[in-house]
Amino acid sequence: MKRLGGWLAALAGAVFLALAAPALLALLALVLLGADLIAWFGRKKRPPIPRGVSKDAVSVVIPTWNGRDHLARTLPSVVTALAGNPAHEILVIENASHDGTVELLAREFPSVRVVEMGSNLGFGKASNIGFSMAKHDIVVLLNNDMRVEPDFLQPLLDGFRDPRVFAVTAQIFFEDETKAREETGLTTGRWQRGRLHLEHVADEQVDALFPTFYAGGGSTAYDRHKALELGGFDELLAPFYMEDVDLGYLAWKRGWVNLYAPASVVRHEHRGTIGKYFAPDYIERVLQKNRLLFLWKNIHEWRRLLNHFGWLYLDMWIAWAVGQGSGRFGAAGFLTALPQAFRAIGRRARARRLADIPDTEALRRPLGGFFRDRFHQLESKPAGELNVLFVSPYPIEPPVHGGAVFMRQAVLGLAGQCRLHLLCLLERESERKLHADLAGHCAQSEFVLHDPRRRNGPALWPHAAQAYWDPALQWKLHRTILLRRIDIVQLEYAQLATYGETFRQVVCCLFEHDLHFQAVQRTLRSGGPAGVARKLFEYLRALRHECRMLPAFDAVQVCSEDQRRLLRGYLGSRPPVRADLRAAVDVGSYAFRADGREPDTILFLGNFRHPPNVQALEYCLQEVLPRLRARRPGARLVVAGASPHAALPGLVERHGAEYLGPVDDIRAVLARYAVFAAPILTGSGVRVKILEAFAAGIPVVSTTLGVEGICDREADLAEIADRPEAFALALGRLLADRTRARRLARRARKAVERRWNSETTGPRLVEHYRALLETKLLTRSAYPLPLR
Repeated sequence: MKRLGGWLAALAGAVFLALAAPALLALLALVLLGADLIAWFGRKKRPPIPRGVSKDAVSVVIPTWNGRDHLARTLPSVVTALAGNPAHEILVIENASHDGTVELLAREFPSVRVVEMGSNLGFGKASNIGFSMAKHDIVVLLNNDMRVEPDFLQPLLDGFRDPRVFAVTAQIFFEDETKAREETGLTTGRWQRGRLHLEHVADEQVDALFPTFYAGGGSTAYDRHKALELGGFDELLAPFYMEDVDLGYLAWKRGWVNLYAPASVVRHEHRGTIGKYFAPDYIERVLQKNRLLFLWKNIHEWRRLLNHFGWLYLDMWIAWAVGQGSGRFGAAGFLTALPQAFRAIGRRARARRLADIPDTEALRRPLGGFFRDRFHQLESKPAGELNVLFVSPYPIEPPVHGGAVFMRQAVLGLAGQCRLHLLCLLERESERKLHADLAGHCAQSEFVLHDPRRRNGPALWPHAAQAYWDPALQWKLHRTILLRRIDIVQLEYAQLATYGETFRQVVCCLFEHDLHFQAVQRTLRSGGPAGVARKLFEYLRALRHECRMLPAFDAVQVCSEDQRRLLRGYLGSRPPVRADLRAAVDVGSYAFRADGREPDTILFLGNFRHPPNVQALEYCLQEVLPRLRARRPGARLVVAGASPHAALPGLVERHGAEYLGPVDDIRAVLARYAVFAAPILTGSGVRVKILEAFAAGIPVVSTTLGVEGICDREADLAEIADRPEAFALALGRLLADRTRARRLARRARKAVERRWNSETTGPRLVEHYRALLETKLLTRSAYPLPLR
């Protein structure tokens, strides 16, 4: 019978989702739309000119219900913290407790003002009564299970340095230090999959006042007049949770600011009262209900609201099929919220009248980078050194691939010309120490462990972008922009384009080491029908992604003029694309050696994590080497490179070649062997290893694609051959004709000295940055006055 009951319940759920839920969602959407159309013709309530607050004294408000034991432990700390100023007051809003709370307060804390309610009004309504009855401009709202440090108050008061500050919240620790820090006081909120994702962040680098998405209701100092103007905590969200999120979001949309003061410390017995009197499943239902009501009340951009309804319907089906997941809305939560939907619509109309900025802007401003951009007024002509944030998705040291070479040259060149801040992703902890010397050149550096095998981004993003999307990294990037007063953000590779932002004052640039969509396009002909279909889908995703993301940047840097022209064809004139800033090597560090090389030797060099290098090596072993040995039996192929797959060394040996593995210094092998082979068949961008070969004096044989952006046949800097037979002939010719080999090498060295020398990279790049920044600051759009 129990199994039959479960089947019947599942069937009823499926029928509801298939028939009733779409109709209810459509009806709700129509009602919200009607309310918005009516509100459209209403009068918006423009915010008055912000007024300052008096910081001479504060009112501490503590709502409580059956919290006698909590207050006995925590209230003495509050009394002690306020003891230095007799003008301070403490109000306990007593919600008809039956545990002797009133008697305890009368006996042990006679200085505390107790306001007795006739019934349990819940946290929100009790707090609103406290706001209305408080004597002072600043109300410090505390949970009854919150113990404060003796010096917690002054950092909160210091936060009210600007009249637009709405709330300043404290840093929260748990009394039980063994528990994970589920709440810290520093909060983020991001829109994802039709809902608002909230998170507390523990970040030791945040050591000063910092924007926070919302201020926790039980650990925060509020501007009392602003709180009353917003209507206080919304009783729609009773009995608990989301009231503080709602109020904080209303403040941001009003044009005000929520701040986090890490120097103010409080200690919390998490869910000390709620968890004691309510079951976990009830708490979860209330939380789901309030999360939905929050969205129906506060999200006024219809593209987000329609996105929400779509995901809500999908969430309910997923919850029916596999169970309730973390953050996922289920049918039970939807049905719990639905009866209060009409009340939420009335609140929505008032929230629209109060809102002075749209949802997109309100979601951006709490991010550190946008906060700096909106509330720090930069000088129109920046004086002194620029602060540049350089972000790399890969380890830079050792420079085992071309991108690392370019990035290392850029970091070293910039470090001498500006204050460089390095944010670099690593895959292993052991890689951190390899960057010690590079970090020493920077004003500040941060290395973050990241697993690129994870896929976090939307399904329509290409794999590379999905692998490098991480909200925690976005947080660190924005945090650094604010704390380090960053002027320029320099992102590397197309997979980091998702972190690009259109700022009003801060400059954001991207270096496209290769055009990812072009690299994918060049693989379309390989593989069977299924493989071609997958690659075509990936190509379309990559092309869409880059065409959508790149216009957000102030400038895009590429490796070659060919790439610049290709991007211009897709993007038009926005953003500007430069091809003359970053493709460079430190030519002087490569000793030119035209003679004394081992005869009849061919060097193949590449990082084998990069698929085009694996394909090129297989082509060289299977197609080129047998043809070469038919003419020169003594020819030796030597392979060097990092990150080989498990079968690669065996493959090399089976074809009679020699595998050196990773090399500590690429210059040693470039100076030793006779000819350099680069039979590149796919990929995009300038091959740095060819520039290094030019600098070292080893003559090069390459395909046309391999020297793309570097030279053509007319330049006579390398032998160029695109078919296996022609490639083998070119190798044999250079092995036999040392005069021809030396002439090519000398011409190539002069070309790389002239066009790709990193000696001028740093100054040229900083000049480019400064011009971009000055232009942006002279033409910046309107933004709020600077925060004092």
